[in-house]
Amino acid sequence: MDRSSIYDELGRVERDVVQGERRLAEVERQIVDLKREGQDTTRAELELETLRENQRLRDQDRQRLLSMLQP
Repeated sequence: MDRSSIYDELGRVERDVVQGERRLAEVERQIVDLKREGQDTTRAELELETLRENQRLRDQDRQRLLSMLQP
């Protein structure tokens, strides 16, 4: 993969990381609201765990791309 392709992919991954962080925050707020209302949080907590795992994978992908750019 050439450097230009790496930068393109890194840009995409960076955007995905930012979107992922926003979604994580939304679901975390949703869980707080559900708990405050005394509602079941099971589905939201499962979604949160899935989102966290996906975010870990995106972070790993970002690190992989960054390492490819090192001299």
